[in-house]
This record gives sequence, C-alpha cells and structure tokens, in this order.
Amino acid sequence: MTFEQVSLLILLIAMLALFSLERFRIEIVAIAGLLAGYALGLYPANQVFAGFASPVVITVVEILLVVQVLARARILDRLAGLLGEARLSNTGVIAALSSATGLLSIFMNNIGAFSIGLPVALRVSAVMKIPKRQLVMPISFAALLGGIVSLIGTPANLLVSDAMAQATGTGFRLFEFAYVGAPLLIIGIAFVSWRAPRTFAETGNDAATPNPAARRVVGERHIPDHSPLIGVNLAEIPSRFGLQPHALIRNNAFVFGARDKSHVVAGDYLLAETDDTVLAELTASGALSPARHPAVPQVELTSIEAVVMPESTLVGSRLRSLEVFSSRGIVVAALSMRSPRIEGRFEDLQLSIGDILVLEGEHAAITEALEECECLPLASQPPSHGSGGAWQPFIIFACGVAATAFGLLQPDIAFAAVVLALALLNYLNIRQAMADLNWPIIIMLAAMIPIGSAVASTGTAEVIATGLRAVIPIANPVAGVGLLLFLAMAITPFVNNATVAIVLSPIAIEFASIAHHSPAAYLLAVAAGASLDFLTPFGHHNNTLAMGVGSYRFRDFLKIGGPLALGSYFLTLVLVYVFWL
Repeated sequence: MTFEQVSLLILLIAMLALFSLERFRIEIVAIAGLLAGYALGLYPANQVFAGFASPVVITVVEILLVVQVLARARILDRLAGLLGEARLSNTGVIAALSSATGLLSIFMNNIGAFSIGLPVALRVSAVMKIPKRQLVMPISFAALLGGIVSLIGTPANLLVSDAMAQATGTGFRLFEFAYVGAPLLIIGIAFVSWRAPRTFAETGNDAATPNPAARRVVGERHIPDHSPLIGVNLAEIPSRFGLQPHALIRNNAFVFGARDKSHVVAGDYLLAETDDTVLAELTASGALSPARHPAVPQVELTSIEAVVMPESTLVGSRLRSLEVFSSRGIVVAALSMRSPRIEGRFEDLQLSIGDILVLEGEHAAITEALEECECLPLASQPPSHGSGGAWQPFIIFACGVAATAFGLLQPDIAFAAVVLALALLNYLNIRQAMADLNWPIIIMLAAMIPIGSAVASTGTAEVIATGLRAVIPIANPVAGVGLLLFLAMAITPFVNNATVAIVLSPIAIEFASIAHHSPAAYLLAVAAGASLDFLTPFGHHNNTLAMGVGSYRFRDFLKIGGPLALGSYFLTLVLVYVFWL
C-alpha cells in the first residue's frame, strides 16, 4: 500500500470514530478531515472546496428550502381530523400515519417528512387515546423507508447517483430506486403497523400511566392562598395529588429535611414531576398557580408545545438562559425531558434533543421565537401568510419533480427553478430560509465529497476490494452486493448516511469492476443500506427525536428495529437480484 492509501484509511477511520462519538460538532470534524486530506496530499488545492459546488450539495440545499415552505402549510392536519372521525383500529391508524409520512419522504428529506408527520401523530394520540409510543417510532421508520424510493428522498441516493454518473456517464433516474424502495416501504409499514401495538400495548409499557396519551412533565408552580396542598407534607403529595415532588422552595431557599416533616405553606414554590394532564387540572382548579415572568402579558395568552430538534440552538442550554423566550415575554411553563435529572430549580434544567417545552405567551411571539431557535411546534398553528391553504407551492414543487422524472432538467436546475418561483410568489424568503438551514449537515456533506473521491483516485477502493476478495467471493454479484449492504447497514447507525454513501460508493464501483458487472446494483445496495437505520436511537436524527418525544428506551428500537432491519436486508437482496442483476 502507498503512503496516500494508508493515510487515507487512517483518516477515514479516525473521522468515522469522531463522528460516532459525537464529542465534537460534525462540521468541525468534517472540515478538519478535509484540510488534513489536503495536507496529506490526497487531493490538489483546487479540489478542497469542490464539494460546495457539487450538484448533490446544491440539490440538497434546494430541497431543504422547499421543505420549509411545504412544512408551514401543515399538509397533514386534515389527516388528523379524518383519523379522529374514522373508527380505525390502532393498527389502521399507525398504517395511515406511516403511509402519509412515507409518501412525503419520497419527495423531501427524511427529517422534513418526520417533522411534518410528528405533530399530527401527537394530536391523534391525544384525541384517540392511543399511546404515542405506538405512533412515533413507526412514522420515524416510515420516513427513513420512504427516502429510499426516489433520487431526492435522501442525500445518500443523490451521492450514489453522482458516483454512478462518474463511473458510467449516466446517473439514476428519479424513480429507479423505487424498484427496491417501494416494496421495502410497503412491507416495512405493514410490519411496524402490526408490531407497534403489540410491543407498546396499553397494558404493557403504559400500564402504570392512568392516561396513555399523557406525557410526564416537570414544572415549578406557586402555592396560592387556600390551596388544598397547604399543610400537606411532601411524602403525602404523590398519593393525594399525583405529583412527584423534587424540591420545595420558600423565600428563594430550599426546604430541607425529611419529606414527612416538610409541610407546604402558602407562598411556597413546588418543583414537581407529573402527567401534563394532572398539572393542567391542578392549575385550572387553583391548587397551583403559574410562576409567570413579569413581562408576560396577562391577556390573549396561548400555550404551545415545541420539541427541541437536533439542530436547535437550545441544545445544552439551561432554562434560565433562554433569552429567545424571555425577551418576548414567553414563559416555559413545563418541560418533558427524555431522562429527567432534577438538580436545583426549574430554571437550572438543561435541554437536550427531543425535550418538549410547554410555552405560554403571545401566539405571534412564540411562533417567531420557535423559528429563531429551530424548535418544532407540536400544536396546531395558523398557516403562515402567503401559504395557508394554498396549493400553489405543491403545484410548483410537482412541476420540478416532473421535470426531473422525465429527464427534462437535471435535479439541481429543476429545483433551482422551484426555489425561484416560490421566492417570486412570496412563499419563500430566501435570506431568512438560508439562515434556517441545517448548515452542519450541509458543510459535512460538502467536506466529505473530496475525501470520498480520494478513495477512488488514490486506489484505496481497489486495495480494499482486493483484500476482501481474498476472503469473500465478491466476484459473485450476490456475495458482493450482500457484503456492501451489510457494511452500509452496520456503519449507518454510527455515522451520517451521507458519509456512508460517500465512503462505500467507490468500493461498490470496484466490486462491480471485479465482477465485470454494471455498478448499478452495488450502488443501490449502498444507498438502501445507508437508509435502513432502525437499530439505534442515535444513528439518524429522526430516531433521536423519536426517542425523546416517544419516551423510548434503547432496547425498544431493537424490539421493532431488529426484525425490521433483518427482514429489510434479505428483502433488499432479493429485490436487487430480481431487478438489477
């Protein structure tokens, strides 16, 4: 092996390890790796930032801009009403929500589709008394499966298509992935719709909760005069009022001592954990009163729930430092945490991905604040000006999809025209939308492209393929495809699926060369495997968000994701063999 090949392998292993550890921001790791590759002589200076001009990156940016417009239109809101009126079983409701989310994911990125479907799932859970654990994970998996169906469903598909174009002169068409992706989506939705109600039955994981649709929240409340809690000691509060007290504050100081000897008095503040419905009932009855910020107006207040997204600026912040809310007179009334660790007062709690904030304040102020800090609202909101109830954005987007599907325009050109049309018709503020993009993912994607190209240009892919050939009969197309699919599925729970596609695409092309076969089947295996990420809650943003919102445990992903991943592996092999080998 040459110095370039050895150094590239070491660089890739180091970057994959750093990505999986998540101790450093992904864009920092990607840029550091990009510059390290240049310092090692893996590519010339004019190729260092070539990834930022790649049609793949440009198309991803354009799709993300379009998704911002489509998400504001709340296109699944009507589905929530229809499901509430229909007399469907839990399995039927899960199938309907998962199908709608999977269908959206065919035409937009996975996280965008999941973000649109999640508020609807939570409203359906509350209205139909279906445990949210039965709904959230299935729509997360459906979004991942839907992304496999089309060229624009996920960046991994765009990347393998670009590799195909460089190897053969022609990339994949818009729906060529559907030969594999569509059956995976249909069978996957059928499986999770059947499995989820049985895995997360009301008599199982939710049995201890009086209301399966309720959510455990932490809140700090004032004890008003004449409250029934006055005179009650902390040990009696759980059985009498359904509250789990964490701290009692009197005159800005904690009340210490045995719980059975610590009694509540008027004017105290109680930091407690309970179901959101219990907290709302006690507040409405006057047993508790909100600890409002003095800047909050006392008229025309509204309450909106919002989830902390992976790219949110609030991740890692403590409640006392959330100026984005306090400057607008917005109060964080309660907090649903994935793993409540209560230390200090309510304002000392630290936010993480998937936490749900219960915000109280003026509706317009909350909406503005959530857009600024990149949190996803879970309560219905009036559609934004210029997009509410209008089908024009969908028609414009459909025209772009059609132009790509029929080969009239390349995807980056077609969706550039869509973005321009939306901006001219005032559906899209490009300056604001660009600021709201998930730039860490885009930077990571652009920075990894030259490194991925070096895997082929330095001969590293050939070395890896030759080494594997000595132990596995990769000259047999089925063995080669099976190995690539296994590698992609094994790596993607730990790193971004785009990185998996970038690293494995050159190796897939080398496998195809050894077998004297078209690289299409091998690249399809890489694309599918990069999206079949069901085993862990940290492999994909959707799963991380689902774990927080649905209050899942790590093993819950194995219960449903394990059989789904195993079945998807063999089904993908069969489909690739039938349609592409």
